[in-house]
Amino acid sequence: MTINEAMKTYRLPNPTTPEDLECRWSKVLNFGDKVLLAGYYYSGKGKPSYFGAVYEHLDDDMSCEGTIGLRAVSNTEFEDDGHAMAWAMKQ
Repeated sequence: MTINEAMKTYRLPNPTTPEDLECRWSKVLNFGDKVLLAGYYYSGKGKPSYFGAVYEHLDDDMSCEGTIGLRAVSNTEFEDDGHAMAWAMKQ
């Protein structure tokens, strides 16, 4: 999935701030110089519905108000948020 497709499908903001992500999504993790997200998107009954996303800092401001941009989004959905976050950590 391309960045533009992911932004439209999952309604991911780009660019944004870590603070904004934490207000909109429940599973956000600062991981080194990246900000990881495990999001939920209903794909149908009994189907995997979690996705992973990776943001990177676009400036030197590493605070919650620094600007971040979407770098990668998983091509598949996962069974739970833990697997989605594990995917994001490997990116």
